[in-house]
This record gives sequence, structure tokens and C-alpha cells, in this order.
Amino acid sequence: MFTTRLISGIVLVIIAAFLLVEGSTVLYFGSMAISLIGLYELYRVMKIERSAPGVVGYAAVVAYYWIMGNREQYVTFLAIISLMILMTIYVVTFPKYGTEQITVAFFGIFYVGIMFSYLYQVREMPDGKYLVWLILLSSWGCDTFAYCAGKLFGKHKMTPKLTVEGAIGGVVGAAVLGFLYGTFFKNNMIQVINPGVISGAACAIAAVISMVGDLAASAIKRNHDIKDYENLIPGHGGILDRFDSMIFTAPAIYFAIMFMGIR
Repeated sequence: MFTTRLISGIVLVIIAAFLLVEGSTVLYFGSMAISLIGLYELYRVMKIERSAPGVVGYAAVVAYYWIMGNREQYVTFLAIISLMILMTIYVVTFPKYGTEQITVAFFGIFYVGIMFSYLYQVREMPDGKYLVWLILLSSWGCDTFAYCAGKLFGKHKMTPKLTVEGAIGGVVGAAVLGFLYGTFFKNNMIQVINPGVISGAACAIAAVISMVGDLAASAIKRNHDIKDYENLIPGHGGILDRFDSMIFTAPAIYFAIMFMGIR
């Protein structure tokens, strides 16, 4: 099991590195594919992955990627239309679908589709080819440091999976990684104000939010009594099992940099 998890983890890192380095069209379609697979996994839990509400969700995510960047003024319009269509399906087919299924169909569009798209949007920012790596540093760095700090110093339970000491260690560790990364590449981040400090602060903010993402995805699984969302990635589960924290860190890094660091 460990060998399988290690090998698939290495493959994941290689694929992620390829997508982030290439950026542009490759990352655009890669992000869309990951969003749709993750959405399928979420809908599968609710048993609507092949239903009319599910189709509306998939179509809305594809439409969002199409309008993203150049037609952002239509995002609210897309959300309203998607909700109207879902509610129409709910009323016309009643009682085929429960309110929870319709709610999750709408929720998934934002939770998986729109939030994960910020991986691509960070890559497209000024100096994005350097800033995009902060998403991985904050999510995976926080996971690693939180685990180590929890094992070494953890005494006070914050949740069943996380101690207060582990949470603090994860945030501090991610902040240090971000600071070191930003300092090392400061001459390449010409559009970022004080790259070391901004990168460290952005990673700290994203690390806090990444723990919410991880715990939220786990809570959904516990509510529906499942171990993994899928078995797509050997030893890791599905897209939502592996990228649950990145769904939260991608928009967190984007907005942290936008508000604090772009000249």
C-alpha cells in the first residue's frame, strides 16, 4: 500500500509540475478536466452523477471556464440561470429529486468548478508562473508541517483529525516556506511588492483556509459514510481526496496576492 501510494504520489507531482510549468491552454483544459472529475465524484456521493441536475452542473462548469477571464460580468448571470434550471427540474420532476440533491448540484458548481479554476487564474496573473507554486506550498506544506507538529507536540484536540499544535505548526511551516520561496525568486517577481513577505503572508492565509478545505471534504465523507470519493488515484482515492485543500488554497492565494502584493 505504501509503495502504491508513493508511486502514484510521484506521478501526481510530475503531472502537476508539467501543468503548472506549461500553463496557458494545457493548464486551462487540465484544470477544467480536474474540476469536472471532482464534480462527478461529489455528485456520485449524492447519486446525481448521471442525472439531469448533474448534467446542469457539468454544463455550468464548462460554461464558467468559457466565460472566465474575458466575460466575468456574466458569472452572476450563469449562477442565476443554473439555479433557475435546477429549480425547474426539481419542480417538474417532483418528487424524483430531494432538496439536498438540488442544493448539492448548485453547491458543486462553486465548490469544485469555480474554486478550483483559480489554479489557472493564479497562473495567468502577472508573475503567475512563480506565484502559482504558492498554492502547492501552502496546501502540501501545511499538511506536512501540521502532521509533523501534531505528532511531536500535539496535545490539545481541535478536531478528530487535528490538534491545535498541529494547526499552528502547519500555518507557521507554510508561511516559512512561502517566505523562503518568495525571497529566493524575488528578482523574478517584478510585479509583486516585497515578494518574500507577501509570499509568506499569502501562504499563511492559504494554510489556514486549506485546513478548512481538508476538514470540509472529510466531513462530507463522514456524513455519507464513505472512505474515499473514488479510487481514481491508487492509494490516494479520488480527485477530491487529493485536491481538497487546493480547492481552497487556489482562490485564497489569488485574492491574497491581488489585495496585498500586485503593483
